[in-house]
Amino acid sequence: MEQNGSCIFPVDDAIEMIIIFDRTGEITYVNTAAKQKLEFENDLCGKHISDIFPNSFRLSGDGFETEYPFGMEQQNLLAYRRNLTCFPVEARIIPDTESLERYICMANDILEKEHLGREIEQVKQEAQQALKVKSEFVANVTHELRTPVNGILGNVRELISQETDRKMMKSLSLIERCCEDMHKIINNILDFSKLEAGKFTLEPRRFHFKNMMDYVKSNHINKITEKGLGFFMTISPKIPEYIIGDELRIVQILNNLISNAQKFTTLGKISVEALKTARVNDRIELFFIVKDSGIGIDQADKDKLFQSFSQVDASISRKYGGTGLGLNICKQLVELMGGRIEVESEKNKGSIFSFSIWVGACEDENNDISQFNDKKESLFSEVPVTSQTDEETVQDNIRSYGTTENREVLKKNLSKLILCVEMDNWEKAEMFMETVKQLTEEAPQDVKRLVLRLKMAIQKENYDKVAATYEELNNLYK
Repeated sequence: MEQNGSCIFPVDDAIEMIIIFDRTGEITYVNTAAKQKLEFENDLCGKHISDIFPNSFRLSGDGFETEYPFGMEQQNLLAYRRNLTCFPVEARIIPDTESLERYICMANDILEKEHLGREIEQVKQEAQQALKVKSEFVANVTHELRTPVNGILGNVRELISQETDRKMMKSLSLIERCCEDMHKIINNILDFSKLEAGKFTLEPRRFHFKNMMDYVKSNHINKITEKGLGFFMTISPKIPEYIIGDELRIVQILNNLISNAQKFTTLGKISVEALKTARVNDRIELFFIVKDSGIGIDQADKDKLFQSFSQVDASISRKYGGTGLGLNICKQLVELMGGRIEVESEKNKGSIFSFSIWVGACEDENNDISQFNDKKESLFSEVPVTSQTDEETVQDNIRSYGTTENREVLKKNLSKLILCVEMDNWEKAEMFMETVKQLTEEAPQDVKRLVLRLKMAIQKENYDKVAATYEELNNLYK
């Protein structure tokens, strides 16, 4: 039994999770089941209830805000573990009858139940009559896309047959594989139109998980590092070396999320993490987290993200491009693999996209990827061990004009900008110009005028004005 205040709680050994919090939202008691499920040891007390249920509870002054209907009726919520992965629970939250100053949450993990429920629902859907498919537009688009991809693939293969340089051969081989993957996606775009009819099928096969993640990283590392961003990827050693799933579709989801992160991030870093979070019989749940320090999303606009042909606002489409289809396709693919996709974001403070999928576990699951952790053989960079608070502080200092971190990053980006101008690469110069503009948002007006003058000179490709304005700005940071 556990004692809290004047009350005794004989629930420490209960199967369901028990969490007690006060009117401010501060957690005052958790039982053993809650600690284990949420992967906290002894430091859960003192946390805020919004740390466990961020989608349902929000910090507000000295308390919390929620639309949750307190009472004995069970509600479905998403509970977040310490490592930011999440799982579904059935919960009841009721006011303590002995003390109206606190609330008691009783929750059951329904991950296995939900997974089995999805499989049953999928069987029912496959048995239903197929809906009429309207695919003429999609067929025309795929036909038009095949032509340029086939052209690139043919030329690349011709270059490969003539190339002798090993480094160049590796790059050409990567392009060839990208074209082949694109070809597969184009050939299967028509299958997406079959989703409503329940005719779309995944193509699971046995594949090497780390090799797949290496391929994903090699697709993006050059573009990300060219922008001056950090790129980190980590894989849990609990993930089997080989898994059974649709590799092409998993790559498609990761490519889309990382491309979006790169597109909307000009300062900081992008990180990708892969975890194993559950197992049911011969199936395992993989959880992926793609985190960036980009422009972020307002809370009110998050619902638009996964809708077809939808972006947060028209200015996003004009500035960054895109049709708004990518995340909707990701959502459908994730759901086909029995998972869910979520986003946590704050305007100007970055975004965290996470998704789970269910894949088959090979018999030799004990073979993990730890044997590949030698840095000489691995393409992976490990995320530095820093606390979330320290990381946020660094990012805030970079954006705050005049701080040491801000001045150092400004000097680096100005140097890269003038180098691009010297090499007559105006497009890349504009990219670094955007970063300089963000770094000087809090600067005095005279500095902002210099930045605006530099931006206009770059847009007009006026070398003399760029060089003169660069010197004025650069002298400020010597």
